Amino acid sequence: MRPAPRGQERLKEAAKLGFSVAVVPKANVPKKPIEGLTIHAVERIEQAIELVRSL
Repeated sequence: MRPAPRGQERLKEAAKLGFSVAVVPKANVPKKPIEGLTIHAVERIEQAIELVRSL
């Protein structure tokens, strides 16, 4: 998985919109936690699929 531009800004906006869980590329993990948002970092799409299935 490739990182997205302005990843941290996007995560903050997602939290404002009411999202509580995010699956992100490892490179987009914010340095500080974002209140109300649980972030799961993955390196490969297979990991993301497994993670989503387990939620």
